[in-house]
Amino acid sequence: MLDILLLSNGPGEVTTWVRPVVAALRERFSTDRARISVVLSPCPNSGGREAEIALAYPGVDRAQSAQHFWNFLLWGKTADNWDWHPQGIVIFLGGDQIFPVAIGRRLKYKTLIYAEWEARWLPWIDRFAVMNDSAMQKVPTKYLDKISVVGDLMVEVGVAGQASSPANLIGILPGSKAQKLQMGLPYMLAIAEMLKQAKPELEFVLPVAPSITVEYIAQFGDRLQNPIVDLVGGTTATLHPGENAYLETASGLEVPLHTNFPAYEQLSKCVLCLTTIGANTAELAALGVPMIVVLPIYQLDAMRSWDGIPGILARLPVVGSPIATAINWLAFKQLKGRKLAWPNIWAGKEIVPELIGYFTPREIADVAIDHLDHPEKLTEMKASLSEVRGTPGAAQKIADIVQELSEIKS
Repeated sequence: MLDILLLSNGPGEVTTWVRPVVAALRERFSTDRARISVVLSPCPNSGGREAEIALAYPGVDRAQSAQHFWNFLLWGKTADNWDWHPQGIVIFLGGDQIFPVAIGRRLKYKTLIYAEWEARWLPWIDRFAVMNDSAMQKVPTKYLDKISVVGDLMVEVGVAGQASSPANLIGILPGSKAQKLQMGLPYMLAIAEMLKQAKPELEFVLPVAPSITVEYIAQFGDRLQNPIVDLVGGTTATLHPGENAYLETASGLEVPLHTNFPAYEQLSKCVLCLTTIGANTAELAALGVPMIVVLPIYQLDAMRSWDGIPGILARLPVVGSPIATAINWLAFKQLKGRKLAWPNIWAGKEIVPELIGYFTPREIADVAIDHLDHPEKLTEMKASLSEVRGTPGAAQKIADIVQELSEIKS
């Protein structure tokens, strides 16, 4: 029996990296040949349910949450006192690349790192699966035999298949973290109201991230719980719970909340999506779904979610607000001119609109209407997404490397 230990951290990595790798591994290794475990390390973007999400993937035998990570890293103890087989492989899929070095040595397992941009700890890691050739340029010649170019795991989303897009479904993806939802939800719902007014035939859907609940999302549409609804020109919304839960906005617009995960089948039906920055832009790109990427920055002092000393200072009474404003102003100044959506990063140019700044909901709605009125723009965007998303197969190539490592005697 082989133990395969996947190390990961945030919700983006768990959904776009862990999920396809687990699926590929299970095609290669049956349950009587290998046991698959997932261990999460701390991540500032964590919603706290990553272990639960990973454990729900077919093929995962056990998962441990980030709160128990340091005890495992330092002392080798899991919360449930897991046992380990003599032979195993540690696969890095998010976090700090030093983690598989330490854990691999403790368990005496082979190690494999999936690296997007840079392969580190080369002398102490057995193999590296890198996203593209550029990641190999910094690697000394003597370590090149450890490197395999496998492609981008985020592209694996496209393997799920694509449905034909109806001409009237718009996806709304405001994010899953509080600092994004606080501004993004009322802001995007206001845009949706304007789109509905201009084009009554439009329908909307809001896929709910697995790390949150419909009740959690709904609080950001409540003016009493979200004081910046009016500041961003947003609209309020009331939750109608149940099996087919939906949000009803102030104007009566109904936005269904899609809770099945992953929501690829639903997203692939969208003619256009309104989304914030993050891994969701990569998933939409892999599905070939046109998108408009928005990030309102109306209230700089509202964004106090940093870690470390900046976060502590920003949350201080009295002086916290001006400190938060100053830090965010500097941060957004640095972001100016940079590409933040994954398809634009891959392409090295803007192929999907990035509207980040003091844009009103009306301005975003006008951009969306222009694209809907000129379907050739959407067609061009889909074609560009198809060009940059690459070829699926990264997960299968990682499984190939794992099989090679499993056949090497320790």
